[in-house]
Amino acid sequence: MLKVDNIRAGYSSVPVLKEVSIEVGAGEFVAVVGPNGAGKTTLFKTISGTVRPRNGRIEFDGIDLLAVKPSRRPHLGIAHVPEGRQVFPSLTVMENLEMGAYTEAGRRDWNANIERILGFFPVLSERRNQFAGTLSGGEQQMLAIGRGLASSPKLLMLDEPSMGLSPAIADFIFERLIEIRRQTKLTILLVEQRVAEALESADHGYVLEAGQVVLKGTNETLRADDRVRAAYLGM
Repeated sequence: MLKVDNIRAGYSSVPVLKEVSIEVGAGEFVAVVGPNGAGKTTLFKTISGTVRPRNGRIEFDGIDLLAVKPSRRPHLGIAHVPEGRQVFPSLTVMENLEMGAYTEAGRRDWNANIERILGFFPVLSERRNQFAGTLSGGEQQMLAIGRGLASSPKLLMLDEPSMGLSPAIADFIFERLIEIRRQTKLTILLVEQRVAEALESADHGYVLEAGQVVLKGTNETLRADDRVRAAYLGM
């Protein structure tokens, strides 16, 4: 479904991503893990189109994504749940979810999607008329994920969904992601610092360090790798 090939990208003359290549097949759950500053968020921004790569190629469903305007990429089926949640604080929960449904598919599937979203996150139904800025961090993360699902995506990209959350709430978020994938067969690309949880949830993953993919493999392979165990799993 998604193929990132030899991407080099950044924000100045010094690249953040250095010839990065990853692949995500339809229906897969893929994790990209690594330390702060590794380039994980830049990778997502490059796929979404807010960062323009200097070289390389990105294909989505056989389409040259770099030839598609960033504003059109959600309509192809790409939903990006950004780092830090970035909900609209002065809008209600329901208005935030409606903002996610601006794609053609999101408008078409609104009734089915909203029922499913509120089923995954019942607290959003309880808070439906509450301003998003008054929600807890965990509730805002649920809302951000729900807003992404409201677009009827083929690919859901999640950037650090556990950031700033208590361990219990972060665990709940990971459980919901697994359930979302089980019920919808949605393709998920996850960037996450909680490496153990990310690799446990994913089919396979990539380890990104200093803008380069240094390891890749199935979740079992990566969790058994001595470098991953020492650097990220505390073993």
